[in-house]
Amino acid sequence: MNTLSFHKMQGTGNDFVVFDNRVHGLSMDEIIKLTPRLCDRKFGIGADGVLALERPVNQDIDFTMIYRNADGSDAGMCGNGARCLAMFAAHHGFQSSLNFNVHKSEYTARVDKIENQVSVHFPDVESPNWIEVNDFKLLQLYPGTEHVVCLVDSKKLELEEELIETGSKIRYSELLNPPGTNVNFISLNPDTSISLQTYERGVEGLTLACGTGAIASAISSHYLSGKDSGHFEIDVKVKGGTLNVSFSFDAKLKAYQQVTLKGPAEFVYEGTIHI
Repeated sequence: MNTLSFHKMQGTGNDFVVFDNRVHGLSMDEIIKLTPRLCDRKFGIGADGVLALERPVNQDIDFTMIYRNADGSDAGMCGNGARCLAMFAAHHGFQSSLNFNVHKSEYTARVDKIENQVSVHFPDVESPNWIEVNDFKLLQLYPGTEHVVCLVDSKKLELEEELIETGSKIRYSELLNPPGTNVNFISLNPDTSISLQTYERGVEGLTLACGTGAIASAISSHYLSGKDSGHFEIDVKVKGGTLNVSFSFDAKLKAYQQVTLKGPAEFVYEGTIHI
């Protein structure tokens, strides 16, 4: 019987099944087929998604990151997943400074193995656009994958059943499908931090954290503030902890540059599973 060696990892509560596909050599079709079983919290390992470290596509990068949502669908970029996979790589023969790709986009990461912290640097992100879906005014933007941001009162963030219902309606709205979107509900705090709950496409529910959602929300909070060009750093409080997002805004280009996501990435356990 074939077995898969894996590590269970989490970044602010966003949890993943992680394995080195240079060793196992699974095809993409095999990874897609296997992912829902691995992520099943009753009959599998249990996770928000699967991460596979793959051989690099060219000599300028260290590895290729493969990420699939819990249902096997393609998530595009996953910020917390990228931080966990960078930590995994740093513990499996790679340096602490890493270059990797997700599809055609390239990223860099810096790993601090002592503090269990990882920073991932993202490509530039264009300014958000206002859209209206199901009578909700939303900011739409693309920090490596599809996101919308909805500003709500802080008390609304505790009404999780309502957030799931609203998030699902927006995620499956005809205006946004295909491919659908992740839905971020944010409230602005007096200390300039923001609080966030994310309905994740592919998980089809709230997760304890979402890295690209944190970036989308931090950028949206800057956009809503009306602040001009400059460098900004925003703490994003999620159910699983705190993520830090920093960026520079160029008002002339209407672009967010030097975008960085920083936070914890931790090993939970390792094992093998029959596949």
